[in-house]
Amino acid sequence: MKTLHLLRHAKSSWDKPGQPDRERGLNKRGQRDAPRMGEALSHILPPMSVALSPARRAQLTLEGLCRGWPALADCRHYTEEDLYTFDGDDLLDWVRRQDDRHLALFIIGHNPALTDLVNTLVAGDGLANLPTAGYVRIECPGASWAHLGERPARLARRLFPKELPGD
Repeated sequence: MKTLHLLRHAKSSWDKPGQPDRERGLNKRGQRDAPRMGEALSHILPPMSVALSPARRAQLTLEGLCRGWPALADCRHYTEEDLYTFDGDDLLDWVRRQDDRHLALFIIGHNPALTDLVNTLVAGDGLANLPTAGYVRIECPGASWAHLGERPARLARRLFPKELPGD
């Protein structure tokens, strides 16, 4: 079995009209939610490597996660150009190219690609929208990433910032 951990970047800022999309940072809510999600995830996941989009808001989300989950900062993280996508099929193609030695992948990316990927993989009830800083764990049958999607996966866990204490 393979496991996908998907996290949408935290809420981004739109306060600079004309700023290139890749350069947008996080707004106050995003700056608040990323460490809160990191702290919450530290109770349900072991620290692991994270693959993330090169967009500044994704990079800042990882920094925030690490502030809330210090052990995550000690793991190897890598930026993948192909994760700067808004297309679920592109994201699925990227996952299918990953080395099968990895039993799990943790991705920080963008919508609608993440929501579309979840709905492509999961049987039955899908996900209307993965909110900003929202996390899902998908358990995928099979031993190879290359065959991801050939059999239905299971949405095993979800955690959204609005579900955290103090929101």
